[in-house]
Amino acid sequence: MTEPPSALAIAAAVSSGATSAVAVARDALARVGDYHAIQPAVWITRLPPEDVLARAARVDARVAAGEALPLAGVPFAIKDNLDLSGAPTTAACPEFAYVPDRSAVVVERLAAAGAVPLGKTNLDQFATGLNGTRSPYGAPTCVFNRAYVSGGSSSGSAVAVAAGLVAFALGTDTAGSGRVPAAFNGLIGMKPTKGRWSTGGLVPACRSIDCVTVLARDVADARAIDRVAAGFDAADPWSRPPEDRGLAPRRVGVPRSDQRNFLGDPASAFLYERALAALAATGAELVEVDLMPLQEAAQLLYGGPWVAERTAAAGALLDNRPDAIDPTVRAILEGGRSVSGTDVFRGQYRLAELKRTADAMWEGVDLLALPTAPTIYRIAEMRAAPVMLNGNLGLYTNFVNLLDMTALALPAGWRDNGTGFGITLIGPAWTDLGLLDAGEAYLAAAALPPAPAIDTGGYMETVKLAVVGAHLEGMPLHWQLTSRDARAIGATTTAPTYRLYAMANTAPPKPALVHDADGEGGGAAIAVEVYELDVAAFGSFVAEVPAPLAIGSVTLADGSVVKGFVSEPRATQGARDITALGGWRRYVEELGGTSP
Repeated sequence: MTEPPSALAIAAAVSSGATSAVAVARDALARVGDYHAIQPAVWITRLPPEDVLARAARVDARVAAGEALPLAGVPFAIKDNLDLSGAPTTAACPEFAYVPDRSAVVVERLAAAGAVPLGKTNLDQFATGLNGTRSPYGAPTCVFNRAYVSGGSSSGSAVAVAAGLVAFALGTDTAGSGRVPAAFNGLIGMKPTKGRWSTGGLVPACRSIDCVTVLARDVADARAIDRVAAGFDAADPWSRPPEDRGLAPRRVGVPRSDQRNFLGDPASAFLYERALAALAATGAELVEVDLMPLQEAAQLLYGGPWVAERTAAAGALLDNRPDAIDPTVRAILEGGRSVSGTDVFRGQYRLAELKRTADAMWEGVDLLALPTAPTIYRIAEMRAAPVMLNGNLGLYTNFVNLLDMTALALPAGWRDNGTGFGITLIGPAWTDLGLLDAGEAYLAAAALPPAPAIDTGGYMETVKLAVVGAHLEGMPLHWQLTSRDARAIGATTTAPTYRLYAMANTAPPKPALVHDADGEGGGAAIAVEVYELDVAAFGSFVAEVPAPLAIGSVTLADGSVVKGFVSEPRATQGARDITALGGWRRYVEELGGTSP
């Protein structure tokens, strides 16, 4: 499945007559049909093909009549908590469903600009979740490794864009629902300032802080969607007249080193550091900030009175048909019943104090650059611990809307398992356009690799393994790798923080790699070879590693972390320190050129 052109490219081609909206729609419908066999949980309602083609034909007629349509013929998807006239809105709860007479204001604006909707996408029920598994319509998965969550709650929207089914999709964002799935699937996720885009026609989650968002494949498309979607809506009590506050991203706030929490995910830590290097390459100064006030504000969203706002949004169904609600979602909604008016005011008072602190932060930095999510989880893991793991995903997102900030999620690379990692640029309200500029500059400096192949069902998860001694090519135990079809990645060195010992009385002789934790023991960069094995082969390999050796994590010269040989302290008893030789091969050569 080849990647379709961007929204801007489609609009330009349709407007110039190089193609037609009907031809674009036919291609999109074919893509949707092909991918349905791979992931049937992407959509809740797919519009009939004849409906889609009729909409496209009307766009072609408008173009022929001389109308300038900025999104002429661009296919898009709509998260199913936003209304589309004539199609059911379910919010991923069949018993809640209704058929609106009018589309959401943002959907109307996009259609007026020539965009063509294909249908309504899946979501965490009532937009309550950041993972994508809380839906009776199934769980969309990460496009590039279907064992992992897609992110949510805008799960189907993210998958539809990342899989190339549509050029862009609408999502929503209360706690990170338009940013987390963008990160996991390598997309742009624009969360506008509250009130910049109308929420008219949106099933509320937390009505006072809900935002409609866009998921796209590049920043230019997100900018084009914003030009169409933004604007004051007098009928929406939460709409605000848009402003454009300038943003000069000279000083970029980043978490203090002790507040960079990736929940044990070394790939996320490595990719975040690499993203910061790309930001620095744009000329930005990286300034450490204290995240504690922001994280305290985040706790108010689910640990404070704002959970009652979710209860209010689904109150009638919760009262009359609680069994119709997903059990995890229902438990969250029921938690709002115990919130008192006193709790609400106390929460508002504390939030006002935290917002004053957050506003003062902007005197020292122009924007923040945070991880979008600290890690990612498999679907099986999320279902085993749905509340705790979902909460982990919101570590860096939950505070943004409460503190009236705007945010732009950006891709920042890929883990070895094919899942995406992203960063989010966060600015004060109304710096939306400045964040788009900063995002383009970052992506130009980052020069990210292309996305992995779409997982069509044959994805085999692999593990990278660094070997340092008897498993090197040409050494006595190398067969343990070749017999498992290990693929050679290349030769490199460790970070300069390791010591190497030739262990005593081992057959065949083996080295012990020891991390120099305090950096004062004369550590050095040690030569290694890196191989890639599928997970099952890696597991069988680990099972054969004899004590006092073990498999742990080894940091390489470029800062990445792979699995590799480590050793227990007893491995150095009676051993010879050969760190100065820089690697096992030099030791072998010193002893006569063959493995001893």
